[in-house]
Amino acid sequence: MKILAFESSCDETAAAVVEDGRKILSDVVASQAGMHALYGGVVPEIASRKHVEAIAGITEQALREAGCTRADIDAVAVTYAPGLIGAVLVGLSFAKSVAYAWGVPLIPVHHVRGHIAANYLAFPELEPPFLALAISGGNTLIADVRDYTELKILGATRDDAAGECFDKAARVLGLPYPGGKPMDELAQQSRGGVYHLPGTHVSGAELDMSFSGLKTAVVNLAHHAQQTGQPLDRAALARDFTDAVSAELVPRAIRAAELSGRTVIAAAGGVAANSVIRGDLQRACREKGYRLYLPPLSLCGDNGAMIGAQGYYEYLAGHTAGMELNAYATREIDE
Repeated sequence: MKILAFESSCDETAAAVVEDGRKILSDVVASQAGMHALYGGVVPEIASRKHVEAIAGITEQALREAGCTRADIDAVAVTYAPGLIGAVLVGLSFAKSVAYAWGVPLIPVHHVRGHIAANYLAFPELEPPFLALAISGGNTLIADVRDYTELKILGATRDDAAGECFDKAARVLGLPYPGGKPMDELAQQSRGGVYHLPGTHVSGAELDMSFSGLKTAVVNLAHHAQQTGQPLDRAALARDFTDAVSAELVPRAIRAAELSGRTVIAAAGGVAANSVIRGDLQRACREKGYRLYLPPLSLCGDNGAMIGAQGYYEYLAGHTAGMELNAYATREIDE
């Protein structure tokens, strides 16, 4: 089964053709990062307009690279939530028009479910049940993946997502947007241990997280150094910040596995590309004897292939939609 899939929840316009949920035939991504870097972050209105400009062209490219025509496509999958509402609507509206014109099913896919499904493309042997740590620019959660389309949230951030905090910390350290890769590179220049940054504990919810205090602490440290003329060890602060984020994520993922009885963990999302967090997850899983799946860096960020992968299993479960399908800025992964 060949699925044409679309992703437009933030600042990447993506289209891909995926076969049977496991094989990438094409995966085309048009990034807007250079445009938004001028403003230090994503401007929603610009993102939506750029999606409109790019989506038809990348669709043609995805079909061409896959060696497919419209007659070869069996279904259309698309991100319908969550994300920047204007951006999501562009991809959803385009996907609706394609599905209607070609007379094929329309498959709605939750963006975070797509990130988790990126692992199916990289690891043919991976099957549910397993535990997923989904960490991206807009979402941070721990989910029990009981089946391909049955997921339950075990813990989540109460405020900011981990990826958003990386971008904000990068900005105050004078690094370009998006901040994940520059922060990673800067952190590698120091062993840290210079700055004390806060951790969190959510009473009555040991698997829940909070990153707003950590973000504020980094901002205050940078501003204080600037205002008082004191030196700021940017590399050490980047490393200490990264270690603090990892300390929020990794122990909770391990604890969630213990509580749920899972011995397989899969990471997902843009922050899963961070070298420190990947290393900490590998060490923690090795100590516990857990099997860990880390997607290749090319599948950590937003892409259409991950939507096609999850779309295949949503289709098998009978989760298709009509032209009345709407977009949502927020939506739980287990709704």
